[in-house]
Amino acid sequence: LRRGEALPAREPPPAPALCPSAGLGGVAAASSPCEKACNPRMGNLAHGRALRTQTSCGRRAAEPFCSYSEDAERRCRRPSCGRCSGAHAGLAHPPAAMADSPFRLPRTWWQAAQDASRESIRLDLEAAFYFTHLIMVFKSPRPAAMVLERSQDFGETWKPYKYFAANCSATFGLEDDVRQRGAICTSRYSSPFPCTGGEVIFRALSPPYAAEDPYSAEAQAQLKITNLRVRLLQRQGCPCLPASPAPQPPPALHYAIYDFIVKGSCFCNGHADHCVPVAGFRPTRAAGVFHVVHGKCMCKHNTAGSHCQHCAPLYNDQPWQAADGKTGAPRECQSCKCNGHADTCHFDMAAWLASGNRSGGVCDNCQHNTEGQHCQRCKLGFYRDLRKPFSAPDACKPCSCHPVGSAVLPLGPGTFCDPSTGDCPCKPGVAGPRCDHCLPGYWGFGPYGCRPCDCARSCDPHTGDCHSSSSDVSWHNEAPPFQAVLNESEPTWGWEDEQGFSALRHSGKCECKEQVLGNPKVFCGMKYTYVIKTKILSAHDKGSHAEVSVKIKKVLKSTKLKILRGKRTLYPESWTNRGCTCPILNPGLEYLVAGHEDVRTGRLIVNMKSFVHQWKSALGRKVLEILKRDCN
Repeated sequence: LRRGEALPAREPPPAPALCPSAGLGGVAAASSPCEKACNPRMGNLAHGRALRTQTSCGRRAAEPFCSYSEDAERRCRRPSCGRCSGAHAGLAHPPAAMADSPFRLPRTWWQAAQDASRESIRLDLEAAFYFTHLIMVFKSPRPAAMVLERSQDFGETWKPYKYFAANCSATFGLEDDVRQRGAICTSRYSSPFPCTGGEVIFRALSPPYAAEDPYSAEAQAQLKITNLRVRLLQRQGCPCLPASPAPQPPPALHYAIYDFIVKGSCFCNGHADHCVPVAGFRPTRAAGVFHVVHGKCMCKHNTAGSHCQHCAPLYNDQPWQAADGKTGAPRECQSCKCNGHADTCHFDMAAWLASGNRSGGVCDNCQHNTEGQHCQRCKLGFYRDLRKPFSAPDACKPCSCHPVGSAVLPLGPGTFCDPSTGDCPCKPGVAGPRCDHCLPGYWGFGPYGCRPCDCARSCDPHTGDCHSSSSDVSWHNEAPPFQAVLNESEPTWGWEDEQGFSALRHSGKCECKEQVLGNPKVFCGMKYTYVIKTKILSAHDKGSHAEVSVKIKKVLKSTKLKILRGKRTLYPESWTNRGCTCPILNPGLEYLVAGHEDVRTGRLIVNMKSFVHQWKSALGRKVLEILKRDCN
């Protein structure tokens, strides 16, 4: 092929976006929405970028040169001679001439200085790109030896793609792929013929390199580049047959190249079909060049990053993956479940493994007073407003616990309400969702709660004065028989001042001694229908009755009602029927409670017959032993 003749097409117009289900060569429809794995259109990576060489002819002074060609019988044609001068645009042959349009400017070329026995051509990219193949068209005879190299770290390190030599063994000590398939050296492109128009072609996925999935780690290791370099190591002249027997002077040798076409595309892991310029990149102008392959992906499939190499901020519920170029599966990033209360999330491997590889997203900086892996609950000091969807910005309301009547929970930094209801933990004798008034039968709302009335029934909640009523009766001598057999020598309840007032200080109210686990027959004789280990959460005045919210931690016995671990309500009879504080259940503490079931209402009753004692492991073991050994 002669450059004076018509040059065949070397670079077709830019291709549409690629669908790699058939590899990087599979072409999808131009209007593809990138629903599957996709790739930006390919082009010449040298377009719009500077090619760097060590020399150019005529850079320091004008140089004469001659070009040689041969006919079909390899007889020398008349040489074409001229002058090269970098000072005159019409006589200059700079590196940029290799990267102009081979269609619009087919007769432009780069030429090295005549004294350059070795040369290099280098393309530096502003980001990582996918490189598929290289086409070089020489104006001079092709080199007798050259090396194609690439860098994936912006020129810090280099690896060879291919060695080219007329004799691979003699030049590089390597096998020739003409004889050994897959060898890293080839003699296919090192012949001096044709003396002009000879090509060098390299495909990045030629044997031994192949990949069914162009986005796999193996394919990336072979295709991804940040720099490309060709080192021209040995010149050779045109060995055509002289036209006349007269001796001819040896021709001056030089390297000269028409086209340097670096085919590739933006590197997007199969998650984009369009790219824009990298920040700060300014393409160089080249004659006849209108399309530049840019390096920043416009990511789809909920991915982000210059190369769509990670998930978008709120889509980290599963590990990021490159698209599957073999099947076309997009492998989209999945959204985190943050209930509308977070803008970003991150992937946590521990959460992923704990979920059985279903969900690993952890929401960042939960807003609107929420917390948790998925911002799924109100944080301490707030409760869920059931009138609003949880995704609403005001779904979590601040607790409104009364600062005087609310109890400080053990091990907690302060007073907090129930996050599901907003009910506050009250001090002894205090009632109401906000703990802002005394229970019936109590008075003197203050820092230690409310005192029990010294009356048969109710009293003035402010003064403690008894309410006179003809129906008032004295009942405190009606203590159940179980009270009579208690060990009177055992210590009474050890209340601290901050725990409030107990009936022990108001003996006229009712006999309230600490119950002692003595004779097992007496315990069994009470015929308790439930025995549980429970933690007291809060107490509430419901008007007609009182309720104590508890969390059942262990069920030692149940009879007809189905009692499960978790939140439940106890119904203290003595607080409403008789105004008695016994037995006392303090919020935040754990108790062993033995009582009777009300099968008709499904309630767990606590009254003067109940056995209530602050929980200890030894007590629990002893009661369990009695239940198994003596109560059957």
